[in-house]
Amino acid sequence: MTNSLSRPDVIITHESDLDGLVSGVLLQRLARKLFNTDVRLEAYHYHNWRQRDLRENCGWIADLTFEQRMDRPNWTIIDHHVTEIPPKNALFIHDLNKSAGLICYELCQQQGLGSPELDRLVHLSNVADLFLEDDPDFLLASDYANLVKIYQFWNLQSLIGGQIEQLLNNPLLRVMEVKRNIENPLGFAWSRENISEITPQVGFVDTVIGNNNLIVHQLLEQKASKYPVLLTLFRRANGVVIASLRSRNGEAVKIAEKLQGGGHPNASAATLPRSIKTIPDGVNYLRQTLNPKKEEPLNSLEDIFASIDMSQK
Repeated sequence: MTNSLSRPDVIITHESDLDGLVSGVLLQRLARKLFNTDVRLEAYHYHNWRQRDLRENCGWIADLTFEQRMDRPNWTIIDHHVTEIPPKNALFIHDLNKSAGLICYELCQQQGLGSPELDRLVHLSNVADLFLEDDPDFLLASDYANLVKIYQFWNLQSLIGGQIEQLLNNPLLRVMEVKRNIENPLGFAWSRENISEITPQVGFVDTVIGNNNLIVHQLLEQKASKYPVLLTLFRRANGVVIASLRSRNGEAVKIAEKLQGGGHPNASAATLPRSIKTIPDGVNYLRQTLNPKKEEPLNSLEDIFASIDMSQK
């Protein structure tokens, strides 16, 4: 498979999670091995990604849902999200049952770039990204994934200098474990009592402490809410507000797509417009956007006759 890869001008990955970080770094190593060159890495959230022109002649894209505009000669897309668009020009390496990081790692292994440390890290990233709750490493994997959520993609990338193996047994994981054991029970109890309606199908879960993803997962698992989709909001340091959506029967991604986002059927996200500065503003925006507008009823016979008269003109 690696024999079919063209030399990339850029490597692009998903900025929001550990899978994107692992994928991007592994593809940089693969490009260095195959073409003896250092290729720049770019990372995007879905909203910013859709505004990014594909101006290069060749690129590798990982962990971002395949779109028609990606279907370009010499481009390679490595992904695991559901898509209904068959590629005609691009090389599309796709597996719904593997994280993007695992797919990239298998390509690296074909070139002798595997190691016991990467075996372990890619396994943990795969468990977290696919939310394999029955895996014995699920909670630990969630701590690893939470590193990117808490410390952000580029901060973490700078801290480890691109050496993702340094994440294994990193001292920061002790912080994640303490947060999980102490904060999550408190956060779950509070959030369970603070769920408000966005639509009849979507509930907004207010959060004050703890791992939002695990708290929402527990709410869905215990059926602590009537809403099939639960949504949380968080504000990044740069002021951008992100919506994270979770479900159990595939409804989350449909809601995310209405917000110009995407992801997995039961775990998706979307970036809200930059005009949204606060969480309350985000809640109001979601209610206006996701609830279909109803036509105003005619209030009187005079309105009815006026409407008929206008239609005949």
